[in-house]
Amino acid sequence: MSDFTIRKTYHYSAHGHALSGQFERPLQKLIEVQAAASLPTIGGHGNSRVEKYKFEEFLSFEAAYSHVSGSKKKEDGTHTTLVTTAIEGLNILDVVTADRIVTRLSAQHPKEPGEAAILLLGSKFENLKIAGCPVHVDLNHDFFYKLGTFSAIREELEKNAEFRKMALDPFETGETRKVPDSHGTLLCSLVKSMKVDCPGVTRRGHAFIVPQFGKVFLGEILATHGARTLSMLRLELGSPVTADVSTTEGYVNGSTWP
Repeated sequence: MSDFTIRKTYHYSAHGHALSGQFERPLQKLIEVQAAASLPTIGGHGNSRVEKYKFEEFLSFEAAYSHVSGSKKKEDGTHTTLVTTAIEGLNILDVVTADRIVTRLSAQHPKEPGEAAILLLGSKFENLKIAGCPVHVDLNHDFFYKLGTFSAIREELEKNAEFRKMALDPFETGETRKVPDSHGTLLCSLVKSMKVDCPGVTRRGHAFIVPQFGKVFLGEILATHGARTLSMLRLELGSPVTADVSTTEGYVNGSTWP
C-alpha cells in the first residue's frame, strides 16, 4: 500500500486588472492588460503597478495598480481572499474621465464545506464625468452587504420584486430572464441610482448611452455560486471610434479539495 497521504487543501483564486481593450475603428489594435495581478492557488500576495500610460490619443491614465492576497486565519480556520484594483486620472477620448475608480472584492470561506461570503465594500467612483458633466452615482453597498452568497441572492430574488426586476432585466429591455438555479449566473449592478445632466445622454439600466460615443456601464456584477466578478467601468464604443474597453475589474473565488 502507498504511504502517500492526500491532505485537504484550500485552492485560492483571485485576479484583477486596471485596464484592457480592443479597438476596431479607426485602427485595429489590442491594448495589453495593464496593472494585472493574479493570486496563486497556494495563496500569498501579489501586486502590479503602471504609471503614465497613454494609448494613441484615445485613452490615458496617470496611475493604475492591482493587488491580490489570500491566507488562512489561524483563529477560526477560515480562508480569506482579497483583490483590489484602482485607476487614477483616467481619460477616455476626452469624454469619460475620472479622478479615481476602485474595485474591491473580499471573500471569507468557511472552515467546513460551504459557500464563501463575498463583499464589495470599498468599491467606488471619484469625480466621474461624461463629456465634462458630473455623474452622480449612489452605490448599493448596504443592500449587497447582505447578499454575500449566491444562495442569499437567489432568496432575495424570490421575495424582493424591485431587486428581481433590476437583476432579471438589467438593461430594461422588457425581456425578463428566469431566476438562476443554484449553479446559474446572474448579471446585475452595484449601482443604486445614477444620473448625469448632459445633452443627449440617456440611461438604460446601469448603462449610459452617449451619442456618437457608445455605452458606458457602471458597477457591473457577474455572480455565480462562490464567485463574483466586478467591473466598475466597462465601455462599448461605437462610431466614429469602435472598441470594447474594461477598467478596474476584479474576480474572486476559491474552493477546498478533496
